[in-house]
Amino acid sequence: MEAIWPGSGSAVSGNTPFGLYDTDSTFQSDAPKFANWSAKRLGYPITAVELQDSQFYTCFEESITEYSSQVNQFNIRENLLSLRGQATGSNVTHKRITPNLADAIRISEQYGSEAGVGGTIDFKSGSISVNSGSQVYDLNTLYADVSESGQAIEVRRVYYEASPAVQRYFDPYAGTGAGSYNMLDGFGWGSMTPAVQFMMMPMYADLLRIQAIEFNDQMRKSAHTFELRNNKIRIFPKPTSTYKLWFEYVLKSDREDPTQTAHGETSNTVSDFSNVPYNNMEYQFINDVGKQWVRKYGLALSKELLGMVRSKYGSIPIPNAETTLDGDTLRGEASAEKEALITQLRENLEASSRKLMLEADSEEATRLQEKLSKVPLPIYIG
Repeated sequence: MEAIWPGSGSAVSGNTPFGLYDTDSTFQSDAPKFANWSAKRLGYPITAVELQDSQFYTCFEESITEYSSQVNQFNIRENLLSLRGQATGSNVTHKRITPNLADAIRISEQYGSEAGVGGTIDFKSGSISVNSGSQVYDLNTLYADVSESGQAIEVRRVYYEASPAVQRYFDPYAGTGAGSYNMLDGFGWGSMTPAVQFMMMPMYADLLRIQAIEFNDQMRKSAHTFELRNNKIRIFPKPTSTYKLWFEYVLKSDREDPTQTAHGETSNTVSDFSNVPYNNMEYQFINDVGKQWVRKYGLALSKELLGMVRSKYGSIPIPNAETTLDGDTLRGEASAEKEALITQLRENLEASSRKLMLEADSEEATRLQEKLSKVPLPIYIG
């Protein structure tokens, strides 16, 4: 078997399986150096190293990808709440993510839909023809939109009520506003221009008069009202003419659709861990701490690969004897080194999590306040 190439490696471009970093000038410069360093760490030139330059480049590429994967997994867990609902096509690798309340607001919008003050569900209008003498109508079968025929609906509002009391507040024939006009006339303002039509009155006076109109409608008249049960409406009083009755409704299929999106949103948004747009890191932007981890992990991968090559033949015959190769030993050492490096990286990432950093910042502030409290305070004498 031949040892690794003597001195330097071939060109990097085209010698890596995926070519993820072949256009990165820093990767092109560091890959041959890594191959040379790894070969020497494995015993070259004293010991033959049964690997080629392209195999070292492969281990180097995989090491960078593993580092990127571990860091990105941590970033996804940290930022998933803020990124959920964002476009999947926007790469956020190497970018600072600002925490936001988008996901919490998106959940609260559903409460707005139920309250009728917002949300992602369309409120639609329908109507039925009310016939004289008929009180009961099935809103599920008589509303206007033919395309929704047979679909379950939920009626949210029926426009069947008396006109607001405030519309009759200044009606001189209703009696409630006559006193005001008589008072204006008593002060000599009755013949003035139309601009002089109102008097400054306390707010409670307006409320009492509006309430009086509403009580009058409820107690002296047959109030307009209805009963709604299972989308079947009973109208009171019994209609004496034919007219249209309008109402608002929602489709139950819209409200119960778990994939619904708000107006203007697309379906190609971040939904879970699998489609958060964290791509492989650019090698040139990895700091020296990360590059050292990449080199060590790449060396462990090279050692594992060399162990697999040497394990193909457990022993090689030589004159009058045989020699045993150390393939199994190399693979065992490489496995332990890889596990230790992954554990170390994950611990460092967890130590820098948003939660632990906030806790550390809070503890530091507490300790600083405690320290400053022991500083003697000056006494000022005026």
